[in-house]
Amino acid sequence: MINWLRKNRQTVVRALGSILALALLLVLIQEEGDGQLFSALRRVSFGYFWAAVVALIISRMFAAARWHILLQSAGVEIPFLRSVMLTFTGNFSSNFLPTTIGGDVVRLAGAMQLGYDRAVCVASLVADRLIGLAGMSIALPLGLVPVFSLGNGVTQSVAFSALIQKGVDFAKRTFESFSIWLKKPFALGGSLLATFGNMVFIYLAVYLLLLGIDHHVSYWLVAGLYTLTYFVTLVPISINGLGVQELSMTFLLTQLGGLSSSESATVALLTRALFIITSLPGAFFLPSILAAMNENKSRPD
Repeated sequence: MINWLRKNRQTVVRALGSILALALLLVLIQEEGDGQLFSALRRVSFGYFWAAVVALIISRMFAAARWHILLQSAGVEIPFLRSVMLTFTGNFSSNFLPTTIGGDVVRLAGAMQLGYDRAVCVASLVADRLIGLAGMSIALPLGLVPVFSLGNGVTQSVAFSALIQKGVDFAKRTFESFSIWLKKPFALGGSLLATFGNMVFIYLAVYLLLLGIDHHVSYWLVAGLYTLTYFVTLVPISINGLGVQELSMTFLLTQLGGLSSSESATVALLTRALFIITSLPGAFFLPSILAAMNENKSRPD
């Protein structure tokens, strides 16, 4: 038992982190009464909900396009539909297999199964993740400004300057690590544009959910609050951000969006549901990729 805990301590810590965050979310909702949450859920417009699903599917297509641009510019002749297939499969595995197999691992295994160069695919996945982070970093001030408005002005200016400096340092490190793409600025620019497309439609999906419960919150405020939530979930204290994403989004929407705790929790839970629903097409391709991964493990070195 002790040996198992040592080997799986990271998974155990993340599982406990998710449980704790979900427990805190339940406590937050309990303060208003359980009936308030169900009441808010019943108010959700199905029209707006399915519009949000469509918006998130479009965002996934932009995410696939980002990776596709990086692969193509590195000499990997992969059809766009295959990039889409692998992206959705990675999303599905992140949602349903978070403790054992990450989405990037599945994408890599799928690309290798299709016969593409392993080294280039690994580099493209790293670049894909970094460009996604860079895009979100650019949008971060949209969330920081309203958050800082709640505190002391001196603290705001100091913290904002520090974050801007960290953002600049992050951008330098990011572009310095793209050895394959440094001489291909059009590919980098195209992938960053695809990232912005991905972000625009993720924000739109959350915005539509808010309209679905008769709350009009500024699109740019939604963008800022979701971006802050995204960075909170990067802290490795939960499984795929489970619980932490819902708790942080509920807190931010309550404090800055003018929603009640039950309404904020409703939007947070529906956002999680959207990501799960839009990842389901990846289930069709996952079995063949997992079979290929198991076959590779069983082969002698």
